[in-house]
Amino acid sequence: LLLEELLVLGEEEAVVSTQSTGGVEVSQRVYGLKEGNVKLKLTLVDSVGYGDQINKENSFDPLVDYIDEQFESYLQEELKIKRNLVTFHDTRIHVCLYFLVPTGHSIRSLDLVTMKALDKKCNIIPIIAKSDTVSKSELDSFKANIMEELQNNGVEIYTFPTDDDTVSEVNREMNDMMPFAVVGSREDVKIGEGVLVRGREYPWGVVEIENEQHCDFVKLREMLIRTNMEDLREVTHKRHYEMYRRGKLKQMGIADDGAHGPVSLQETYEQKRAEHLKELKTIENEMRSSYLQKVSRKDAEVKKKLNEMQVRYDNLRKNANEEREKLEEEKKKVVCYAFLESPLPSIRYN
Repeated sequence: LLLEELLVLGEEEAVVSTQSTGGVEVSQRVYGLKEGNVKLKLTLVDSVGYGDQINKENSFDPLVDYIDEQFESYLQEELKIKRNLVTFHDTRIHVCLYFLVPTGHSIRSLDLVTMKALDKKCNIIPIIAKSDTVSKSELDSFKANIMEELQNNGVEIYTFPTDDDTVSEVNREMNDMMPFAVVGSREDVKIGEGVLVRGREYPWGVVEIENEQHCDFVKLREMLIRTNMEDLREVTHKRHYEMYRRGKLKQMGIADDGAHGPVSLQETYEQKRAEHLKELKTIENEMRSSYLQKVSRKDAEVKKKLNEMQVRYDNLRKNANEEREKLEEEKKKVVCYAFLESPLPSIRYN
């Protein structure tokens, strides 16, 4: 529905990309919007298949990973020697519209766990989807239960700023209305004397999307696109991105060490290089020691085999000599016996 509303602003051809992880398909659409002389590049991200898995444990990981990827992309651009953040396409998630199932009584545990995982990554605005399926009294009670459960479970949602006098009053009213209850429709229906409105038609009447008496869509659109867009970007940059940036820089070894002031990138590089070389030297020594041990074991095995073969050879040679001597003795006995048995030649004297 927000997408349909944005078409009125003069949308250029959208660039679509998708990535699928763990059964959740993150679909990204980038729109170039223009209103008068103002140009805006808007990225809409939808998580298709979230919560549909049988095992829902850590089903929010693809969403967290996607947000971190956008932070990482911005950080890599920021760390470049020749960076150009003015023209860089900032794909960081500035607001998460979290749609809640209109159960009428409480939030699902999956939603609580997911919102808790996301509240340090982006600005969360809870929204009751299909709010026309519950009555007005049930909706009011449901809203109160949602806010109470979020507070009891320590889930931090985005609150519209009230420090600016120009918008403080309206933002205070919008904060009291959270979570927003919306109804979606892409169809135009006729009401009254042929007037076309966007809404949902039922046997008992028509729910108008842009009628503030029927749902909070108009208020939500006003808060997001017109009143608080800049604050959403500022909070994302100064709070959520800064937390991610500090964590990544600490992993790289770049941090303030207190009394001695900030550690320079050169010092960090030299330290990391020395640690890496030391680690490589340790690995090399371990591999050399392991190799020498293996060679020593093999050498001992070969020597043992050679000794065994030498002993076997000596035994065989000894046995062969003994057999030869026995055969020689037998041969002598046979020759002597033959000589004794043969008749003496006769001698004649003339």
